[in-house]
Amino acid sequence: MRAAVLRTMGAPAPYADSRPLAIETVVAQPPGPGEVRVRVRAAGLCHSDLSVIDGSRPRPMPMLLGHEAAGEVVEAGDGVSTLRVGDRVVFSFVPMCGHCAPCACGRPVLCEPGAAANARGTLLGGAMRLHDAGCTPLHHHLGVSGFAEYAVVSEHSAVRVDADLPPKIAALFGCAVMTGVGAVVNTAGVRPGESVAVFGLGGVGLSALLGAAASSAWPLVAVDVVPAKLALARELGASHCIDAREGDVAAQVREATGGGADYSIETAGHAHVLATAYAATRRGGSTISVGLPAPDRMFSVPAVSLVAEERTVKGSYMGSAVPRRDIPRYVALYRAGRLPVDRLLTHTLALDGINAGFDRLASGEAIRQVVLFD
Repeated sequence: MRAAVLRTMGAPAPYADSRPLAIETVVAQPPGPGEVRVRVRAAGLCHSDLSVIDGSRPRPMPMLLGHEAAGEVVEAGDGVSTLRVGDRVVFSFVPMCGHCAPCACGRPVLCEPGAAANARGTLLGGAMRLHDAGCTPLHHHLGVSGFAEYAVVSEHSAVRVDADLPPKIAALFGCAVMTGVGAVVNTAGVRPGESVAVFGLGGVGLSALLGAAASSAWPLVAVDVVPAKLALARELGASHCIDAREGDVAAQVREATGGGADYSIETAGHAHVLATAYAATRRGGSTISVGLPAPDRMFSVPAVSLVAEERTVKGSYMGSAVPRRDIPRYVALYRAGRLPVDRLLTHTLALDGINAGFDRLASGEAIRQVVLFD
C-alpha cells in the first residue's frame, strides 16, 4: 500500500520543499488477535501530527503518521467481538484496554496500557504490523497510522459509525470534534447561559466553539490571530471575536463576559496562551487546557488565586471522552444541524500533497484538511 512515512523529525519548513513525509510502499501484516484491518477512506491533518514532524513532541522513528481518520473494516483477527467486516469506523487515538484503573473508573482516555503503547509506537497488544519495502519495522502513530491506504489497529481503536456518513466528515469526529466538543460538554460541563471563551480557532478550537454554542453558552467569545478564523467563528455562533494581536486580550475577554469567562478553553498548545486564558477566567471559574505544548514548557499562576478565588485549572485529553458513547452522540448532533462540523473542512487533498498540506496547517491558512483515498 502507499503511505506517508516520517523517518526524521525536525525538517525545516516549507515542508513542500523539505518533504519530511515520504510517500512509500509499505506492507501491513494481517491483523492479529483482537485487531482489524481497515481500508482508510479519509484522514485529517492535525497539529498533533505536525508536532511530531517538527520535533516538538518526539516519537520513535521511523513512523507512519496520522491519527484522525475513518474507513471500512475489511478483515478481522481472532477474537474480535465488537466489529465485523463491512463496518464503517472512526478511529480513536487512545486504545482502551477496559481493565486498568482509569478505564474501570470511566476515564478510558487515560488508559494506562493504551498510553504506554502509544509512547512505544505499537498497537495495544505490543505488536508492530507495519514495515517498509526493506522489511524495516515502522512505528504506529497513536495506534492508528492513518496516512495510508490501510491500517491495522486494535478493535479498541475503532468506533462504528453510520455507513452513509461521508468519510471526509466522519474522520473529523476522531480527533477535532471529539476533543473540542468533549472539552466543553465532558471536561467543563458547560450549562446554558454560562460564559465561554475559546482561545485558538483551529479544528479543535472551532469544535469547542460549536460545542459551546450547542450547549447554549453565552456570551461566547472567540480569540485568535487569523481574521478569517474569527469571521468563521462569528458565523458559527460567537458573540464576540477578539484579535489576539491587538490590545490586552484578557481584559477584552473580561469586558465581554462581565468580569471574566466562566470557562476559558485554551486549544493553542502554547503556555503563554494558557496564561492569558487563566487571566481571562472569572473568580470561581475554570480554565481548561486542551492544547499540547512542548514537554519542556512551564505554566505558572498566582498560587493564592487558586484558593482565594476558588479557581480551577483542568486538563482535557481527547475531550475526556468515552469514544463509543460520544462519537455516535456527536454524529447525531451533526445530523440534526446542531454541530455543523462540515464548516471546519477547508481543503481535501491527495496523499501526494500531504507535505504542502502541513505547510497550510502551520501557517494558519487551513482549519481541517482531509486526505481522500478513494
